[in-house]
Amino acid sequence: MDGILNIDKPRGRTSFSIVAVIRRLSGEKRVGHAGTLDPDATGVLPVCLGQGTRVTEFLVDTTKAYRAVAELGAATDTCDAGGRVTFRGDYTGIGREQLEAALEAFRGDIRQTPPMYSAVKHQGRPLYALARAGITVARKSRPAKIYRLEVLAWEPPLVTIEVECGKGTYIRSLADDLGQALGCGAHLKSLVRTRCGVFGIGDAVDVPRLEEAFRHGYWTQFIYPIDIVLRHYPAAVVDSAAEEVIKNGGKVTLEETGEPAADRCRAYSRDGRFIAVLRRAPGEELWRPKKVFA
Repeated sequence: MDGILNIDKPRGRTSFSIVAVIRRLSGEKRVGHAGTLDPDATGVLPVCLGQGTRVTEFLVDTTKAYRAVAELGAATDTCDAGGRVTFRGDYTGIGREQLEAALEAFRGDIRQTPPMYSAVKHQGRPLYALARAGITVARKSRPAKIYRLEVLAWEPPLVTIEVECGKGTYIRSLADDLGQALGCGAHLKSLVRTRCGVFGIGDAVDVPRLEEAFRHGYWTQFIYPIDIVLRHYPAAVVDSAAEEVIKNGGKVTLEETGEPAADRCRAYSRDGRFIAVLRRAPGEELWRPKKVFA
């Protein structure tokens, strides 16, 4: 069973528990998700099955979109509503103009410090494990990219924002940093991931509906093909001889990819089967397989 499911993760479930459900329903041992959502977060969680697990890296690297609600006036140790309040401040004098001005600093290339309650590891241990043991350690800031950041609603003390960002961005940290910039403290009250790469919330399937689909045998309508996450690469069609070379890890020449400057492409057989992701080294005309799926 090879492909990808676009799951609408419910509140209160871990991403790992959703993977366990899909593994049980499908009987497929190779199952993994592409981008962890916190238990209290909801929304798009791509789950890859079979050879689909081999394109997880492409999904993790893609852009994501979120709708987040931050509550001003209180910061917490987890940066979200489930944590212990560590600071309270006055938000009553803050207007929408001040919000917009503060958010400007978080657009584009920024740096974030991972929260203690995160899966980032310190000396081999996840930060959340240290945090639960009452241990706080210094964390290095990391680069992050915010492509779009808009205020959707301001109903004090709640501000609803829409975020489009690159991989490794912590929306909880964004809420906490916003509170620090405004001087009143803030934490993430709720979070919905509305898009992960090509997968949107409008097409996501919830777990009860998927369970019913497996019971009644129409689950295949929810499985996306592996190459859907690679559509940003140009495509090339190869003959049977080149297909065999690719399968054996050899280099091939391509007649046309449609984008002369491209350094990666999708390779298909003449009957339309997805074969591999190919990569061209700078200055070379030969393409070599990066991942073979045939």
